[in-house]
Amino acid sequence: MTPLGIGKDAYWQNLTAGVCGVGPITLFDTEGFDVKIAAEVKGFDPTAYVTSKEARRMDRFVQFAVAASLMALEDAGLSVTEQNAERVGVVIGSGIGGLQTLEDQVRILVEKGPSRVSPFLVPMMIGNMASGHVSILTGAKGPNSCTTTACASSAHALGDSLEILRRGAADVMITGGAEAGVVPVSIAGFSNMKAMASNFNDNPTAASRPFDANRSGFVIGEGAGIMILETLEHAEARGAHIYAELVGYGMTGDAYHMSSPPPDGNGVARAVSYALKNAGIEPEQVQHVNAHATSTPLGDKAEVAALRSVFGDHFDSLAVCATKSMTGHLLGGAGGIEAAATVLSIAESLVPPTINYETPDPDCIVDCVPGVARKMNVDVAVCNNFGFGGHNAVLVFKKV
Repeated sequence: MTPLGIGKDAYWQNLTAGVCGVGPITLFDTEGFDVKIAAEVKGFDPTAYVTSKEARRMDRFVQFAVAASLMALEDAGLSVTEQNAERVGVVIGSGIGGLQTLEDQVRILVEKGPSRVSPFLVPMMIGNMASGHVSILTGAKGPNSCTTTACASSAHALGDSLEILRRGAADVMITGGAEAGVVPVSIAGFSNMKAMASNFNDNPTAASRPFDANRSGFVIGEGAGIMILETLEHAEARGAHIYAELVGYGMTGDAYHMSSPPPDGNGVARAVSYALKNAGIEPEQVQHVNAHATSTPLGDKAEVAALRSVFGDHFDSLAVCATKSMTGHLLGGAGGIEAAATVLSIAESLVPPTINYETPDPDCIVDCVPGVARKMNVDVAVCNNFGFGGHNAVLVFKKV
């Protein structure tokens, strides 16, 4: 569920074609806002997936998660039944949860008083309700949880799901992340902390420009990415189509700053190293990295420094793409759609491009697959996601 289209095929087709999903904000009136652009999901109708009554009781981020989960189950050819329900779990991450619901109800509280606040405020707002509703609607009764680690939330959800499968607590996990942060209060907050690109309102498709010397901040996006993760034995037994194998997970803390990374990216470097070690993969075996690369001056520089420290001379041989140049930054949902892109890069032997890369930055010299997707064999790929608070999550995928 992405700013580039609804469904796996539309997302992948537009991503690899270099289409940009950033445009003027339509979800609210931006009069008075410094930032007037975002990467919104277009043409989404929640009643195509749930009843109108159910949809009204879900925040937009939950609607995204439910829709993506149902599409993922259909793509996997998997049904949750009485026989397997206790072995199917759900872990879906979200960085900020139902922020639109909270903003709406605070306005009602201030303008109309406490008696008018919706009784659905709390169950619509809290971040774990994506996992909760997916479980309720599908009947999945296995391990059920939510990760909330800002922009690393989805990657942590996938990694935690991997560990759940490894320890034998489930056979199948419905996992990924969702976010619907194109909300007035979040745009104002991010803008006022100078984290967002504010000088591209008249040229929105050029705003997100990871690794480029003229990058000035991230562009917020919305959506969800959900994948079906299952044990190899379970997948083979039911004849599932296997896109790739998730083999490694690394997580670290920067212990540095509430919103900025250490300049040398040491927390990221440790997470990448741990993930590769967890996978039993040597750095030289990796062909591709789907970078976190948010288009912020400090973040991109630190990530490149981290990757260079881990991969050494092999770094120059890596295709390091930044799909946020097209999708914007989905915050807690970013890792879900980016992990999906990483898996499809392996399955399709095609690495998406980084768009808007025009002026090299001496501090970010990287083969970012500029402009045009690259046909290449990808046996092993790394997917990075990092969040405010110094949360780092890295996943390693490989061809089966």
